[in-house]
Amino acid sequence: MVGPRRPVIVLFGSSIVQYSFGHGGWGAILAHLYSRQADVVLRGYGGWNSRQALQVLPTVFPKDAPVQPSLVIVYFGGNDSSTPLPDGSSYHVPLSEYKENMRQIGLYIRSLSEMTRVIFLSCPPINEKMIDKSVPRTYEACRDYSNACIEMCNELSRTDPSFKVIDLFNAIEKCHDWTDTCFLDGIHFSSVASDIVVGEIVKAISEAKWEPSLYFGDLPTEFEEMCPVRPIN
Repeated sequence: MVGPRRPVIVLFGSSIVQYSFGHGGWGAILAHLYSRQADVVLRGYGGWNSRQALQVLPTVFPKDAPVQPSLVIVYFGGNDSSTPLPDGSSYHVPLSEYKENMRQIGLYIRSLSEMTRVIFLSCPPINEKMIDKSVPRTYEACRDYSNACIEMCNELSRTDPSFKVIDLFNAIEKCHDWTDTCFLDGIHFSSVASDIVVGEIVKAISEAKWEPSLYFGDLPTEFEEMCPVRPIN
């Protein structure tokens, strides 16, 4: 820890999260937006599904940690939605199990502190023409898992406004020529898609009726009162 203490925003998910700190990635953009207001922390694990995420929650988010996150942005679903293979070697998690896993992930994170908030990112679409043919994924399955995530979060938010969900599937599809501009490989986000993701996250945070607000425009700027020393010409 370094001080002063700031709000902590954790990005927790699979490769969509792991790669988000790359150049032009949505995690890097968020870290820039909050550069003097909050610490944006990456916990991304490429290739993981919701089943694996559920298993490591107490390690990634220990309940006895001296500082708990103010916000956790959660993304799992792309790997879960992959087509099951006969030998069981795929990342697939059945839809009903996925929905329950995400519910348990959300409830656990919410229990970390009274002030911890959760934003779920639903499964985005894919461009099947771009992806490696050895990757067993379909556009339709991504849509089904996106809807399941949204439905699950809406159920939680009816009794607890600390939960919000972003419909990434429809947000990406609203982009003109999304199939050509939003992906690096048919799955992972280009800078165009990352801009969309950040826009949706910022909108969700700004519209949330959370106290205190976590919108970057509402948070104090660290050491704002200390003007930089200007050299004498």
